[in-house]
This record gives sequence, structure tokens and C-alpha cells, in this order.
Amino acid sequence: VALGLYFPRKEYLENVYIDEPAGMPLLRVHALKDSHEEVARFHLCQNLVVPRARPQENNWFQIKEKTGLLYLSKSLDREDFNMLSVGNWMPLSKVMLYVFLSSHPFQEKECDSAARTTVFLSLINATAPACSSLTARQLCFTEMDLSFHIKENKPPGTFHQLQLPSVHHLCQNLSISYKLLAAEGVPFRYNENTTSVRVTQRLDREERERYELIAKCTVREGFREMQVEVPFLVNVLDEDDSPPFLPNGTDTADAVVEFNRKEGTVLSTLTVYDADTTPIYPLESSRKKYTGTIITDDPWISETFRVEHIFDEIHFSPNGSQVRGTRHEY
Repeated sequence: VALGLYFPRKEYLENVYIDEPAGMPLLRVHALKDSHEEVARFHLCQNLVVPRARPQENNWFQIKEKTGLLYLSKSLDREDFNMLSVGNWMPLSKVMLYVFLSSHPFQEKECDSAARTTVFLSLINATAPACSSLTARQLCFTEMDLSFHIKENKPPGTFHQLQLPSVHHLCQNLSISYKLLAAEGVPFRYNENTTSVRVTQRLDREERERYELIAKCTVREGFREMQVEVPFLVNVLDEDDSPPFLPNGTDTADAVVEFNRKEGTVLSTLTVYDADTTPIYPLESSRKKYTGTIITDDPWISETFRVEHIFDEIHFSPNGSQVRGTRHEY
């Protein structure tokens, strides 16, 4: 079962124009592994999801099983557009495709169980614009934020390609190059030959939860040169791999009770820190992870006293970067 393979993005966006040729590459989907042995295979489940209409059989889009390249298998003409836009007479219609992941050749019945990501395709009732009419931002980057989620403690791997397959295919007389601007020592590498970005080592969320880089693109046309920069963000997803810790090493607290204490009086407190998780909602699911217990054989004590558990999010600062965690007070 491909429990381990996962997508570093929850969704992808791309534009599709009328009469683009069959074979036209649209976008590349990436997957990351849970273990080195896994091989990622990509698959489309049959139907196109069309808002406010019944799902349509997908006759236009295919994905390369081994590379994740989504492409047009059939040119989309005006008749197709009218059918998929369900007569809404808009210049643009959105449809959805689900891309599924498997570590073995795909069985259709797995369409409900495998890991998946969503591809939103904007079908545009016009032919593709001339490359010379596009801005540097349109030539370099899609409308998607460059924001990724990488699980901690997983093997290295490629998780994004900066070059847009459709622009590269259509605008061959333009020179488009990229750079990834980052502080020294961050665990990401950009490959100029493939324009792909790779995480180079296992990440540890308790060391760093978020990386903020910049993707820089340069477009050259003859003597003209345009540059554009966009944020490139990587969030590290947590795995429950670090035990909670006590600030002074003790997991018990003594309580001294004097006479005439009012109900609700706090007699003793104990603090526990957890750098590994942040408060989960609903709150009860956070409460169930840890319990505070009064250790006694005396039923009167059990009836008369209780442990209250409150918790809140705090920030730790290992290596100068902020990491969220939880402080539990009993």
C-alpha cells in the first residue's frame, strides 16, 4: 500500500486554451517518498469534475505514469469548451482532475484509497496568447503560490520544477532562466539543467518549521531583459517523534493543603512542554494525549481534589528560528 508516498502540494493550477495541439505539456506534478525503495507512479482517475454539472469523461488529459507530466492528449476545440462550460457563456470555465499516487502499476479500484492531489484547469475560450504579449511574471510562474509541505524525517527528493512546461514548449525563442536565492546551508538545491528543486536531506521540524526562499526568474528576448522574484516557501510537517519534557526534570508535584481553603483554590502546579505538537482542535483530542493523575488510595482525596489541565501554544527558538510547541499546565 502506498501509504508513504505523498504530494508536496495540495493543489495545482494551469490554464488551457482552445486549439492547443495534442501532446502539449501542461504541468508537472511531483511526489516525495516515505522510504528509498518506493517508486512514484502517477495516475488520473477517469472523470473530469465540472462545477454545477455531472462529471464528464476525460477525453483530453493524460499524465505520464513515471514523470508526472500532465499533457493534452486531444486538442480542446470550441465544441469541447461549450460542453465543459455547461452553457455558462463565460470566457473561462474551471474543471478539476484528481492525480493519484501509487508505488506499483495502478488498479482502477484504488481511485478511492490512494493519496491524491487536485489539478484545477482554467479552460479559456480563446487561443493561447503570443509569447511577446505575456509579462515576465506570466512567462516565469503560474498563478499558484510557490508553497510546499515536506514531511520531517523522510528521504531527500525532487519536489518542484520551476520551468513551466507549457511556456517552454510555446516560447522557444525566449531565454528564461531561474535561480533559487537562499541563505547558506539550507537543505535545498536548484539544478540549472532540469530547473528542478530538491530537498537534499531529511528535515527535522523541531529544529526548523519553515524555510523562506526566493525564486528569481530572468527573461531575455534579444537585448531586452526582464526579472521577477516570488517567495518560495517550504513548511515542514510534523511527525510525533519527540517525547514531551519537563523544565526541571520532575513529573510529580506535592500539594500541601491548609484548612479553610475555598473551592477552586490552586494548591500545586506542574508544567510539561511538548516541542513536537501544537494544540489540536477539537481541544479534547489534545487533552487525551496527556493525563494528570492524583496518586492516592484515599477515596476522600479523589472526591475532594481534581487536576485541571490547560494548555496553550508557545514558541521555542532552536538555532534562532521559531518552532511552535505546546505548554501543558496541570
